[in-house]
Amino acid sequence: MSAPDPAGEPTPGEQSPTTGEVETNERAGILGLVMSEEAVYGLILVTGMIVVSNSLVGTSANALVTVAITVVVFFAAHVYAGTIAHLATRQGHGDLWISALAAAKRSIGMLVASVIPLLILLLGVSHVIDDDAAILTALAVDTVLLGVLGWLAVARWTPSFWVRMGSALVSAAFGAVIALLKALVHQ
Repeated sequence: MSAPDPAGEPTPGEQSPTTGEVETNERAGILGLVMSEEAVYGLILVTGMIVVSNSLVGTSANALVTVAITVVVFFAAHVYAGTIAHLATRQGHGDLWISALAAAKRSIGMLVASVIPLLILLLGVSHVIDDDAAILTALAVDTVLLGVLGWLAVARWTPSFWVRMGSALVSAAFGAVIALLKALVHQ
């Protein structure tokens, strides 16, 4: 077990004396937010919603609205489910606000991960780039981001290039398969 930092907070991987939970990426800033299962799930969700929205109308505006609303609804659902689950634990102490804040903190990666694809779609909405280019670029960027997250997550526990590359390829494959489905559906 590692020693607490000077502020008395546990270091990543150490059990918190106040909550009993193992601290992971909570103090790692933006990297900690995007290095979460919620962030990976959020990117996969965004990719799927871009594909679905494009099959309905095919504009970047439709994709932007569909993705933004869906991510917010799924974030709220994650926070609700996490709050309910956390209430029953020793760490929740039966306190609704402690449980809700803990759930929101764990789920925020889903919102953070959607920012870049949403900004790309906004470029299409504002006619900086063509609608189709915005949609395809958002799909490609999602796939690359999934690969990067896969690489970074595994890089934290192994120096092996091949294991890191395998994780990156598996992670990126989720986005690539969804993008491929889009290409097949729209032929």
